[in-house]
Amino acid sequence: MAGGEQASHRPGLLKQQNKSHKNGRHRSKSEIDKNNKGRVHVKLASKRKNQELKRDERRRKANQIRSKKREDVLAKKRAIGGNDSAPFLSAIIPLGESANIQKLLKQIKECDADAKVEMTGSNVININVPRFRQNFSLIVPCPGDLYAALDACKVVDNVVFLISPPSDTDSCMSHSTTNEGPLGFDNSGEELLSAIMAQGLPSPIFVVNDIETISLKKRNDYKKLLMKQLDQMVPLEKLQVIENESDALRLLHHIGSQKQRPIYQRNMRCHFLCEEVNFKQNSDDPTVGSLIVDGYVRYQPLNVNGLVHIPGWGDFQMERIEVRREPGEFIFLEEANPAIQESLKSENDPDPMNGEQTWPYQEEMEGQTLEAVKIEDDEESEKKKRVPKGTSEYQAAWIKDEDDDKNEENAEEEEEDSDDWEDDYEDMSGDDGSEESHEEAEEDEMESVDNEGGDTDVYDKKVKFADEEEEFKKIKEAREDELFPDEVDTPRDTLAKVRFQKYRGLKSFRTSPWDAKENLPMDYSRTFQFQNFPRTRKRILKEERTGAKPGWYVRVHVKNVPSHLPASLQSGYPLTLVGMLPHEQRMSVVNLVLKRFKNARDQQAIPSKERLIFHCGYRRYAAAPIFSQHTAANKHKYERFFRPESVVVATLYAPIIFPSASVLVFREKKDGTQVMIATGSVLSVNPDRITVKRAVLSGAPFKVHRKSAVLRFMFFNREDIEWFKPVELRTKYGRRGHIREPLGTHGHMKCVFDGQIKSQDTVMMNLYKRVFPKWSYDPNVASPSPLYNHEVEMEDAANQLMV
Repeated sequence: MAGGEQASHRPGLLKQQNKSHKNGRHRSKSEIDKNNKGRVHVKLASKRKNQELKRDERRRKANQIRSKKREDVLAKKRAIGGNDSAPFLSAIIPLGESANIQKLLKQIKECDADAKVEMTGSNVININVPRFRQNFSLIVPCPGDLYAALDACKVVDNVVFLISPPSDTDSCMSHSTTNEGPLGFDNSGEELLSAIMAQGLPSPIFVVNDIETISLKKRNDYKKLLMKQLDQMVPLEKLQVIENESDALRLLHHIGSQKQRPIYQRNMRCHFLCEEVNFKQNSDDPTVGSLIVDGYVRYQPLNVNGLVHIPGWGDFQMERIEVRREPGEFIFLEEANPAIQESLKSENDPDPMNGEQTWPYQEEMEGQTLEAVKIEDDEESEKKKRVPKGTSEYQAAWIKDEDDDKNEENAEEEEEDSDDWEDDYEDMSGDDGSEESHEEAEEDEMESVDNEGGDTDVYDKKVKFADEEEEFKKIKEAREDELFPDEVDTPRDTLAKVRFQKYRGLKSFRTSPWDAKENLPMDYSRTFQFQNFPRTRKRILKEERTGAKPGWYVRVHVKNVPSHLPASLQSGYPLTLVGMLPHEQRMSVVNLVLKRFKNARDQQAIPSKERLIFHCGYRRYAAAPIFSQHTAANKHKYERFFRPESVVVATLYAPIIFPSASVLVFREKKDGTQVMIATGSVLSVNPDRITVKRAVLSGAPFKVHRKSAVLRFMFFNREDIEWFKPVELRTKYGRRGHIREPLGTHGHMKCVFDGQIKSQDTVMMNLYKRVFPKWSYDPNVASPSPLYNHEVEMEDAANQLMV
């Protein structure tokens, strides 16, 4: 083999051979991206939404979202305050009598020498600051007036709360240890602030002036303590202290650059503050006329074919809208079309014959009318009359049967008593003996007063003891209902089946069926109902709105306004127009979720069907609601009282309003003052909400033998036991049973339970009845007396800028 070719090495059978990498029958992701070059298949385009995005795609998407939010924020900022948009609208509300409004307005006037200040006919202060290239509008509601402050805060962008420190510095610093309340304003100011917060607080700014009354050493302590106390009520960014004109200029800059807080119930509707108001009387009807108002459109477009609501006045239609082209010159924009304009009809016209039986009777089919049959029956009854002997038929026809008349009158009285028995029974607070004891006690007090002298007579004349008796009666009823909830005494002079003829027993309160359309009152035929309320609300809010755009200065002609309303305008009351959504002028059954106000001066239990004052969204009206539990079920238990620190649902007849909308509830005192007792929001507009009232009949065991027992004191007639025999019984210790048979004629009955009951146990029977609210809607609500009397009048404070 020497000199020959060398043989190559060949691996043997045990030599390891690594396999090459195989992609399988599919291509890799990188290879697919290279081949497609960014193109996506049509079938994969719809599936791309559910797939995870890549890093570059996520980065680009985040940048797009960030830029979109930045553009939205800039668009909202540029939408108000500029030369071509509505100015920043702010309200100055003093919190307390000591707030110095006149000084603050003077400092704002002199803050910039180039600023232009103008006053409109409705006391709206317009300020143009060339340095900021911004416009501002200030309104000062009547100090201490609750309704004026609430109406102003419904339309403004910012609200400036003015606080002045107390004159006594030592007492000011003592609050740090005693925690008596916020510094600078009293209980009336705190109540005003709480009401504005519950309604919907715009962007707040707290301003302190007259701080010179505090020494330099204690000013920082005062500001820290005030900031700490206010921060517990409202989250604050900064506390503005106004000492000179430069501070006032900084306040205007803060108003123009402050982030606007969204208020949904305000932003979903058009709001319009009237800066100029004129009235043109109708020549045909002198009782009505056209209200001509000028102002800026805010938040949403104003459609001339829609309706507007004026707080405290009502709902009205518009004739036409004009837009300002130049100062003092308006051009026609649009006019109302009667064919598509919203109607002011608020109630449905019920048909009393709807649902009546129209099939002919057997007598009509045989050729006889009902009147003929009735005449024949009357003739037969007349033949059976008892008359003296010797009386002819002609004379007998003129004799009136007194027994029949008495029976008819008694039957009518019994029917009325059975229908109204429950209301009369609930109004009873106690037995005759307790009333006699109260009368004897009052007579004893009167005797002692007469013996003492004249000072006590003067005191008795000032105190209204009749009102105290009525209040004591309500407190006693609320206490009894709290100790024995829903328990009712069985009447002894009337059959229980007559007294509780409208009640029924339920196997299970949660699962037993109850028809929502059963035995509805006549008032339900006057209301409107949605087939699907959430879907209707969603559709209305998504509809594109046309009309005068937000930021335009327009002139609105409101027609058919009563002539006495413009004459009732007072200084310090802002006049606003609210553009209503479709269907919001119609009446329906509105359900409101309410919670008792923690710091209310009135902490008494409020009975159902008591007249209360509601501030629901942009409306205010009076109504007598019924209360029920706030539960997620198809039936809701009726609550006789609205107790402190509780949450209930108030059901009442009121105009439709789409959520979300805040609700404030006030209780009117006899002296004209109003106390806020509850806050909440609109739950739904649903007449099918079933509110069930429970009546509990209780009895005591007389004899107990294993699982059977003899009960007494639940009924007092054998007939009642047979009537309520199918209803289930329960005990306070958790036993359940039923009535087997009555024993005797005095109300004893034999019952069987699922276990042996104790002798000290109480047996109860639950009866249920559906209740409905009363038609007590009253849109005319009297304004309350001011919370405090401010020293400076509104006209003097507003005219201070024009000096």
